Amino acid sequence: MTTAPGATATAAAPAPAPREAHAGAVSDDAIRTRGLTKRFRTGQVAVDGIDLLVPRGAVYGFLGPNGSGKTTTIRMLLGLVAPTAGQVHLLGAPMPQAAARVLPRVGALVEGPAFQPYLSGRANLARLDAVDASADPRTTRTRADAALERVGLGAAADKRYRQYSLGMKQRLGLAAALLRPRDLLVLDEPTNGLDPQGTREVRHLVRELADAGTTVLVSSHLLAEIEQVCTHIGIMGGGRLLLQGTRDHLTARRGSRVMVRTPQADAATALAELRRLGLADATAERPAADGSVTVSAALADDTGADGDLPAPQDVAGALVRAGAGILAFDVRRPSLEQVFVELTGEGFDVTR
Repeated sequence: MTTAPGATATAAAPAPAPREAHAGAVSDDAIRTRGLTKRFRTGQVAVDGIDLLVPRGAVYGFLGPNGSGKTTTIRMLLGLVAPTAGQVHLLGAPMPQAAARVLPRVGALVEGPAFQPYLSGRANLARLDAVDASADPRTTRTRADAALERVGLGAAADKRYRQYSLGMKQRLGLAAALLRPRDLLVLDEPTNGLDPQGTREVRHLVRELADAGTTVLVSSHLLAEIEQVCTHIGIMGGGRLLLQGTRDHLTARRGSRVMVRTPQADAATALAELRRLGLADATAERPAADGSVTVSAALADDTGADGDLPAPQDVAGALVRAGAGILAFDVRRPSLEQVFVELTGEGFDVTR
């Protein structure tokens, strides 16, 4: 694992997830916690009994505003902070018992990366590589140069770290996490200090790593960053894991509505059929200028997995069989931001 120079790692065993329960053995998951808690001496509870689950191969967006407990959780996962209570498994192994075997397979960028200011980018990476007992010193230069090129610092390899911009320092931290192939990559605010082009490059890099089989956990308070790259999402608020699951499932479960535009003469039939199907909050809008009427109803889960609610295609079929003409049919899902605001009442920085 690579974090700030001199960092070491410990941690703790597995867990099911809140609300979005995931089945499967511990060995099927890259990260799994049970009751992970951090309480400071002041009495402040920074992380309150979370059950985090990151499936292997996922790009997991760890989402929440600043101060929600994301970084403290990550530091506990990597053993940089001792938990007050709870257990952690990384890559299917209990921590800290399996630390020597597991941590070389984990790369990490946690908070602001720290390097020697008077050493070059390449020399800093070589220094980090030298303290990794599992790394081959004969290939240090080759791997360091490859990592620098991968994050766009090839031309600045011999430049002193103290001369790097904030974005370049962040890129060097990413390069340190990529010195060796990793099974798990943990990135805490990886686009901090990057310009829009750099942010796009990090997103591309995350997708590239995931396509190659690396599990990636990306912590961020930037909504656009999460929406564009992540397959799974966990939402933190006030130290608690409020919701987690696949991105599509989270937005489908909360506030999805089926929208049907039908001839005005068929509106009553369509409305009655939606209610007969058990869909909640079925309503009809006023007729439009063209004489059509939009009828809608809540669809809690577009897979039909919740109770006896039908899937969208079954709703459309039932409307046709009931004799309601369909001019347009759509399922509107809330945005990730809407889901977050509903859960926490807090907004997000969505400027990127």
